[in-house]
Amino acid sequence: MIGGICAAVVLVVGIVMAAQRHFSSSARASSLSAQELYDSAIALESKKELLAAKEAYQKILSEYSDFKDIAFVQKKLEDTNTQIIFSAVETPKTVVHEVKSGDSLGKIAKAYGTTVELIKRSNGLSHDVIKAGQRLRIWKGVFSVLVDKSQNILMLKCDDEVVKIYHVSTGKNNITPVGNFKIVNKLPNPVWFKGGKTIPPESPENILGTRWMGFDIPEYGIHGTTEPQTIGQQATAGCVRMRNEEVEELYSLLPVGTQVTITD
Repeated sequence: MIGGICAAVVLVVGIVMAAQRHFSSSARASSLSAQELYDSAIALESKKELLAAKEAYQKILSEYSDFKDIAFVQKKLEDTNTQIIFSAVETPKTVVHEVKSGDSLGKIAKAYGTTVELIKRSNGLSHDVIKAGQRLRIWKGVFSVLVDKSQNILMLKCDDEVVKIYHVSTGKNNITPVGNFKIVNKLPNPVWFKGGKTIPPESPENILGTRWMGFDIPEYGIHGTTEPQTIGQQATAGCVRMRNEEVEELYSLLPVGTQVTITD
């Protein structure tokens, strides 16, 4: 009887140890697979095979959430997303427009719900002159913005996909309004009107930074900053504040009419 019990115990211990070895082996294989996938994504990105690189980064995020560099993979995916948008790469979210007589970049941008800046960047144009018969790559995905005040982040979305997450500043004492808004005006190098005083763009006192995108609620919008050290804090008079280089990127993507949702 005792011998039978001992044999059973030995069998159970053996099974547990075998299971542990299998789990350890699987974990190593999973980690190795994630690393190999990451190395492949980096190589693809360096060769400008951006769609394949994006797919590899997405696979890591969906299947290897315990990967040691998962936060960096998320950042790489976001960077790859914006590279694709600004590139000449054709995707399901792009079309090719053949320029017709009477076309202008502004007219084309309005027809497709995009921006002149994005058309120029993705087609390598350094000027606004276009000619009949010229073929232009146009981004047709619809951008929207979600601002989460609890985390001081701005999420850029295209259709249902998250493109990129930016850290921002919102209003002191939670005064940034919540709700659904639209961008109704855009200004590069905005003048700031403060208490009857006009502060020019080049002045260090002009806290609006290099870009302004105004909401359909007076005096509120998304803008740059001369105080980048405040990003991530509740520090503004109610607007959404971004680093200048990041608000310039966003400005190039968002047409007038873009939906902006702000939540607590």
